[in-house]
Amino acid sequence: MNSKKPLTLTMKIIIGMGLGITVGAIIQYLFGDNTFVNDNIVNGLFLAGGKIFVNSLKMLVVPLVFVSLVCGTCSLADPSKLGRLGGKSILLYLTTTAIAITLAIGLALLISPGASETVTMTSNATFSAKEAPSFTQVLINIMPSNPINAMAEGNMLQIIVFALLFGISITLAGEAGKRIALFFNDLNEVVMKLVVILMNLAPYGVFFLMAKLFSEISLSTIGNLIQYFLVVLGALAIHALITYPTILKVLTGLSPVIFIRKMRDAALFAFSTASSNATMPVTLETATKKMGVDNSIASFTVPLGATINMDGTAIMQGVATVFIAQVYGIDLTVPDFLLVILTATLASIGTAGVPGVGLIMLAMVLQQVNLPVEGIALIIGVDRLLDMTRTAVNVTGDSMVTIIVAKSEKEMELDVYNDPWAGSKKEE
Repeated sequence: MNSKKPLTLTMKIIIGMGLGITVGAIIQYLFGDNTFVNDNIVNGLFLAGGKIFVNSLKMLVVPLVFVSLVCGTCSLADPSKLGRLGGKSILLYLTTTAIAITLAIGLALLISPGASETVTMTSNATFSAKEAPSFTQVLINIMPSNPINAMAEGNMLQIIVFALLFGISITLAGEAGKRIALFFNDLNEVVMKLVVILMNLAPYGVFFLMAKLFSEISLSTIGNLIQYFLVVLGALAIHALITYPTILKVLTGLSPVIFIRKMRDAALFAFSTASSNATMPVTLETATKKMGVDNSIASFTVPLGATINMDGTAIMQGVATVFIAQVYGIDLTVPDFLLVILTATLASIGTAGVPGVGLIMLAMVLQQVNLPVEGIALIIGVDRLLDMTRTAVNVTGDSMVTIIVAKSEKEMELDVYNDPWAGSKKEE
């Protein structure tokens, strides 16, 4: 009789990631100059496999967010509750972002990653930053003039606003609204089942993504920026494994160990895709099925967090600001650092949904304290790996805030949260 336990999805993803890294590294060192391998395997098989996986996740984002948020909104007995949910969520997201960038600046000042020979790297550094939208334009852009166009473009803030208004209208529409609500609830079940189906493809998609990345990434670049790389990585780890669990424990009393354990799948998805939006289906699944959060809460806080929660990016900005200042030999004062914290925190909402948001936010921060924007070129070489890690931090923060808000609203099943097998098949 075969008594072997089947591998969990988490283990399959880790194996796929490990194999991808190994295969990618082997290809780079043995076949780095081979045109056939690069054209047909790296930029053929690996590129296609990774893109198909990421696109399959992105395919779900708009229908999942819209349908789930409509269901959550129309299930609220009191529509005015949305204002309270929004206030709590935005306050928590801004608070954790401020903590993140403060932590990053403190760690960077302590270690001084840019105070070495890296000053010689500035000679050929060039970077052209995209212009960030004004705050007035951000406010205008929140309201969709064409909701179908917003869905086609994946504009999350506009989709959230339209879904909230649509859900409130269903609640106020009486019997007609009840019939529409039943349809959306059934549709939500179908979409969530599709999420489960696509999650089973994750180990293969992760393999392709990792294999392509490590067949192309230059480890010598990481070597040149090793101190900067490790400081950012260390700050991200501290924020994810100490700051989040501490806030969760203080505000809810729930076990941080259970939280970290149940975040594994979502964090691995986020790391491999480097996209909070692409990971959103998994984050929602984790919050509702594994953490016990009611869909009326998760369907609001998770999409909002994926749009405005930039803790990982804020950490990169904090370290990068200190690093660039040290490389160029520019001394920043205490008011400068306070301005960096304020700018990065507010910019996390102001630049939400803008392509290249991390670099736009960093350019804004550097301009506020009169640092050369072209210094961004120094860190781009290692930003891909760090981007993957900070996305994992961001989705962890989304889930943490979701749990806190749900617990405060008494919209959470604690038995599900404390059940180690909730949301997954128990091993036989």
